[in-house]
Amino acid sequence: MKFRVGDLVEVRSKQEILGTLDEMGRMEGLPFMPQMFQYCGKRFKVYKRAHKTCDWAYTGRSRWLPNGIHLDLRCDGVAYGGCQASCLLYWKETWLKPVDENSGVSEQPAVANKASCTEAHVYNSTHAVDADNEVIYSCQATEVRNFTKPLSPWDIRQYIEDYTSGNVGIGRLVKGFAYAVFWNISHSGMKLGRPLRWFYDVFEVLWGPYPRRPGRIPKGQPTPTCSLTLQPGELVRVKSYNEILATLSEEGKNRGLAFDAELVPYCGSVRRVRTRLTTFMDEKKQKLVVLKNPCIILEDVYCQSRYSNCKMMCPRGIYSWWHEIWLERLPTHSQLTSGSPGNDLSTGPNV
Repeated sequence: MKFRVGDLVEVRSKQEILGTLDEMGRMEGLPFMPQMFQYCGKRFKVYKRAHKTCDWAYTGRSRWLPNGIHLDLRCDGVAYGGCQASCLLYWKETWLKPVDENSGVSEQPAVANKASCTEAHVYNSTHAVDADNEVIYSCQATEVRNFTKPLSPWDIRQYIEDYTSGNVGIGRLVKGFAYAVFWNISHSGMKLGRPLRWFYDVFEVLWGPYPRRPGRIPKGQPTPTCSLTLQPGELVRVKSYNEILATLSEEGKNRGLAFDAELVPYCGSVRRVRTRLTTFMDEKKQKLVVLKNPCIILEDVYCQSRYSNCKMMCPRGIYSWWHEIWLERLPTHSQLTSGSPGNDLSTGPNV
């Protein structure tokens, strides 16, 4: 059907979707997760075409996903031990049907029910117990490699679909290609890194600061820490890139957490705290991990794959993690407290 961004769709009924699943609750390897049942019969706008996604846990590269769709719906983690990562849910086009926005009528025929899967199958396939009597989880994030195929960054078809689907505009594509060319030339061994970096900095106003700078703390030296005990709903200002570089090691990390290039466009902006992250799913081990040092997830702050050569324009939208030392709490008397969450509060660089 090739849904595009902004198309109105209706999630098929529970029985129709069950009829597309095998006894493991999957379609072409993609799990239909229990929390997705609550959306059956409801209507949403297409958020992104998920024709590709990223395998960040293993290779950090893109992978093809046939007939995939993202609605603006995220996993609540309830069926997975309380995981707080809030990943975007994947949907197959078969699970959705188009709606005529003028008439409000959906004309797509029903899907035949093969009756090979029940709701109990879907719930039971979310977890198992290993030989050590530990719970092993199975969700869409842990199964990415099973429902996708490898995708070369040189395969031009993905970028055509990025544009024709409405996922990204021509401006984002041009900037992405420009950065990729810059990065590859500067790391080609031609000794052009320094002059190219100078050129990049001179025209920083056009595309923002170079996002892959080393931190300023020598290797082996401890990195600073800060505890603000931030809670969901609080407003914060992301510190400037220069301030954050002062908290990073030469490897670009603070207490093991890398300050990724995809976080740089958010520097200087005002955001609202979404989650105080303490628990997440280890996609390789398929087990829950409890963080020693809680991290912060901010509203509408996620990876946009602007600076990721091997997974450029990936629509997966993984939420970024922040140490509190990279943020500052806004005063309670700030007039911004009357604002709305997310990008409406943004000040500073355009993201």
